[in-house]
Amino acid sequence: MGLKEGTRVPRLVKVAGLIGLVGVAATGCSTDEVLRFGWPKGITPQADAMRNLWTWSVIAALAVGVIVWALIFWSVAFHRKKKNDDELPRQFQYNLPLELLYTAIPFVMVVVLFFFTATTQNKVLATPANPDEKVNVVAFQWNWEFNYPGYQTPDGQPVRTVGSSSEIPLLVIPVGERVEYDIRSTDVIHSFFVPAWHFKRDTFPNPEKNDQNTKFQNTVEKEGSFVGRCAELCGTYHSMMNFEVRALSKDKFDRYMQLRTQVNPETQRPYTAAEALAEMNCGELCTPHAVTGVPFNTDRTGGQPSGLGVSNN
Repeated sequence: MGLKEGTRVPRLVKVAGLIGLVGVAATGCSTDEVLRFGWPKGITPQADAMRNLWTWSVIAALAVGVIVWALIFWSVAFHRKKKNDDELPRQFQYNLPLELLYTAIPFVMVVVLFFFTATTQNKVLATPANPDEKVNVVAFQWNWEFNYPGYQTPDGQPVRTVGSSSEIPLLVIPVGERVEYDIRSTDVIHSFFVPAWHFKRDTFPNPEKNDQNTKFQNTVEKEGSFVGRCAELCGTYHSMMNFEVRALSKDKFDRYMQLRTQVNPETQRPYTAAEALAEMNCGELCTPHAVTGVPFNTDRTGGQPSGLGVSNN
């Protein structure tokens, strides 16, 4: 009987290990995906900070889980009641040192987790003075406006991109520079969400009255086109309230802004976002709507942007 029990435990360990290996292999995940524990890749340092917090939190949780599972398995395997065994195992329900240990360990774990969570949060939400660029983000039913207070068109207005039923708005930003976003709404609560940034912030009407922090900053680390969405149910066409982030290298961004502050000789009006990108002729990166495509054929005019009467897109 003892010999059979001695060989059964290693066999169970081998079977459990095999099941674990098959489970990992069956997921079809790459090594990098496994190490990220399902967390998608981001394109900002802030996203990387959140991924590190997630990864190490999962590792810590797995470590605790392994210890707990080992203790449970140990108790089940080696402290079972045997035949003709009428004696109860030694009782520990009033063991004060053990109870203090059980209380102290979870407390330390919570404190450590809180510390790293607060540190990561402070890093993600930091807004140092003098960012490289500033963008005002205005949400309205059911579209977006992006305006750049540091740049003006020939008629003295800020460079502005306003979405419409015929055009998805483009948020054009430089790569490798710190950009500050000031977000607000003209009507109901919306939510500014770029999945590739791993960041979402609700947009409120009259945020000062609600004591809402409207600003955040980030730095996009690579060129590309990235979809943006409204992530707060805001009415009839909420699902169609999309926008597109276009991250350009610094020289392309400077060229883009140079065009946006000039008059298009063909239209005799300031260049729109789409016209400026097309004029730059830098391949797919300068193709309007490379990610989100043409908007749905619907009249998304429930609200108004902040620049009433301004037709510059």
